[in-house]
Amino acid sequence: MSDTNQPVIELEHASKIYQSVYAIEDINFDLFPGEVHAIVGENGAGKSTLTKALAGVVPLTEGRLILEGRECNFNNPREALEAGIAMVFQETSLVPTMTVAQNLFLGEEKFFNRLRELYISAQQFLQGLNFGVDPTVNVAMLGAAQKQMVEIARAVLHNAKVIIFDEPTATLTPEEKQHFFKLLNDLKEKGVGVIFISHALEEALDHADRITILRDGRHIVTDVAKNFNRDKVVQAMVGRELSGKLYSKHASTKRRPRGKKILSVENLSMQNIVKNNSFSIYAGQITGIFGLIGSGRTETAKIISGVVKRDFFHGGEVYLEGKPIRYRVPQQAMRDGIAYVTEDRKIEGFFETMSIADNIYMGHLAIAGAGEAILSGKTHDSLAKKWINILNVKTLNADARVVELSGGNQQKVVIGKSLCQSPKLVFFDEPTRGVDVGAIQEIHDQLNALADQGLAVVVISSYLPEILNLSDRILVARAGKIIEEFSTDEATEEKIMYAAVH
Repeated sequence: MSDTNQPVIELEHASKIYQSVYAIEDINFDLFPGEVHAIVGENGAGKSTLTKALAGVVPLTEGRLILEGRECNFNNPREALEAGIAMVFQETSLVPTMTVAQNLFLGEEKFFNRLRELYISAQQFLQGLNFGVDPTVNVAMLGAAQKQMVEIARAVLHNAKVIIFDEPTATLTPEEKQHFFKLLNDLKEKGVGVIFISHALEEALDHADRITILRDGRHIVTDVAKNFNRDKVVQAMVGRELSGKLYSKHASTKRRPRGKKILSVENLSMQNIVKNNSFSIYAGQITGIFGLIGSGRTETAKIISGVVKRDFFHGGEVYLEGKPIRYRVPQQAMRDGIAYVTEDRKIEGFFETMSIADNIYMGHLAIAGAGEAILSGKTHDSLAKKWINILNVKTLNADARVVELSGGNQQKVVIGKSLCQSPKLVFFDEPTRGVDVGAIQEIHDQLNALADQGLAVVVISSYLPEILNLSDRILVARAGKIIEEFSTDEATEEKIMYAAVH
């Protein structure tokens, strides 16, 4: 951290009010040049609101924003960016129909542009950051991790004085995370102030100079990272000690036995992404699927759920309870009892300007279809009340827009939208990405409850402790297919990772 006594940016008595409720209240915060400052807290603690106020996304209701000693009032993110403040959002803000290079230089184009020169410049810049992304590819074709890399690269390209990262490592592989934190060190050496929000508390403890903890929109404590440990951070976040360890694996835990075979996949193939993939899924169990980015795990779930199509010729076979299936659209899969909870909740998971109740009712209408020609207000309200209570969605009422919720509560709405369809098989793709420790436990409890009720539950996750903690059996994907299966008795992080990379 820089020795200068002058903060590069600070908030004084900052508050933001939505519908007479404080999202953040009377918060003081500062960041110094060359400092990495982590902000942690449960979902709904005010982390995103605070950082969006810094980046000009939302105006403060009360308080002052001071940049290099001068009070500022940004009307939009563009003004903040021109002043030297860049933000990399948890959900990407890229233009999907444009290439990676065009997104990188968007707003900075010359009057006359040659695409070849643009691509060369982008290629050299991305290579300098050790980001393996093709600058000529349309952003819509990228996975979540590669989109995050482009977002990060775009912020660095603007030579910002302050860069804010919201869950920057949530979709990155271990190797990509190493590159990211090396990049943070490079930014520190250049005197850039870095703020990052992370639910991976070890990242804050290991890589931040200072940590600020928020709870219920209020500032709880700010101190140097070395004065914290995981237990102190968690206790400050939730106002209590969490019983047990969130990702502990107890040898005494009785794993659920296999029930009826629900799904059988034989030689499933899609282009060069999924290759002769074969496996089975059983009722009354949680099957964990682990794999690195590009292993084909998400694409496999999407094929089965009707989101994307497998190869027409030599695409393999999929059997649901012994019956061959091939879906043209996801609605067909939903009506057969297959639900897919996406890893990208903002783009694929919900209608952000609609209310919680409307989103859940849309999930119901997906299986009701033409049979429910007249919209039922009674069903609409009862479904919302039921799933808000079951999933403990923190909201003032069911009419709140989903876009106004924290990331963890948005995720709960996406889950409720699928579970209201009464599925027999559910794919949860990265179910706790960008979710705080309290909400993670609630989601894990819900997944376990579903398996106990006899549903076939599949959890796709890049986080090994989550896979080990939840799964009754573990499948490992590599190069487009399931290549190994582990029982929970024999599975270790080392064995699973070795299978995933060798």
